Amino acid sequence: MSDKNMPQTLNIHNQPTPFLLLNRDKLERNVANLRQHTERLGVPLRPHLKTVKSVEAARLILSNGNGPATVSTLKEAEVFAAAGCHDLIYAVGIAPQKLPRVVALLNSGTDISVILDSVEQAQAVAEFSRQTGVAIPTLIEIDSDGHRSGVAPGDPLLIEIGNILHHQGAELRGIITHAGESYHCKTLPAHQAMAEKERAAAVACAEALRKASLPSPVVSVGSTPTAHFSQDLTGVTEVRAGVFTLFDLVMAGAGVCQTADIAVSVVATVIGHQRQKGWIMVDAGWMAMSRDRGTSMQALDQRYGIVCDMAGEPLADLLMVDVNQEHGILALRPGSQQTLPELPYGSRVQILPNHACATVSQHAEFAVLRDGSDDIEACWPIFRGW
Repeated sequence: MSDKNMPQTLNIHNQPTPFLLLNRDKLERNVANLRQHTERLGVPLRPHLKTVKSVEAARLILSNGNGPATVSTLKEAEVFAAAGCHDLIYAVGIAPQKLPRVVALLNSGTDISVILDSVEQAQAVAEFSRQTGVAIPTLIEIDSDGHRSGVAPGDPLLIEIGNILHHQGAELRGIITHAGESYHCKTLPAHQAMAEKERAAAVACAEALRKASLPSPVVSVGSTPTAHFSQDLTGVTEVRAGVFTLFDLVMAGAGVCQTADIAVSVVATVIGHQRQKGWIMVDAGWMAMSRDRGTSMQALDQRYGIVCDMAGEPLADLLMVDVNQEHGILALRPGSQQTLPELPYGSRVQILPNHACATVSQHAEFAVLRDGSDDIEACWPIFRGW
């Protein structure tokens, strides 16, 4: 057999573009660092698997094969349960038509909790629990920072919901909160204050339930920033975080990580130039990067991503400034004094994403490599759907 007919080693220079590149060593370091931090504070970590949506990646993230873990869709719950992860929180407010799938998971041996923040939801969960004879484990969502949904600390609604769940057929497990406003913190003191605000609200609500003779064995807090900047987790039983596994430009802009910690990038090929405009065209658009512009609210707007060479080193002030469906436009940051780098037709770049979760969801697989290697050691499937 001639050399040209020999199978070619898959590497970052011959894999068809655009593709999603995952540095396994960075992923493992990111997970180890946060797990060590929460363990020092005496609280276990419950990783959120919505970021990776991959069974193979989840096996590296979880402390053991069966959890604990957090999911954001029942599709995730079902796929990870089938792979052996049987300790789950479905961390999106429960819709009534999803309750049969929750009970099916419970009946199959998966311990899955749902979350809610209204009387109507509590009544639906309690009623379905009675109908099926399965006490659905439930956490009451607390609004600890005004970011999204949840019951405000001190609102009598907390006890009303707790009584419905506990006395009408469901299993009240406690409370859960997510300090999403932490993404907007800009300084270390602000991050630390937000982490304490989240903890204090969660613990106060758990104590309010107990004072009303209602159970609250679970006190679950978490966001990637508050998880990293917590200094005291007294009264908390677990910490959740998701994007910490891969990190992204939003987390770097918030001071949670460095760009060197970002474990995922999109590899694209240069397909042309608009030299009079200072543009370099690549074959990755919003279908590869997503439309997420999370850094637009930060001090440094990274547009659709920072452009790096194929060793993963950022090219000075070069951004993906605009996207169409399958076209990306690279150009210098507005006001930059740098010179546009020479990137010939056919050359390749890596682009760091604004929001890892959104970018991952655009792809069917991770191309996995190790530090210092150009070889792709594996391709890990990514699943989608609800």
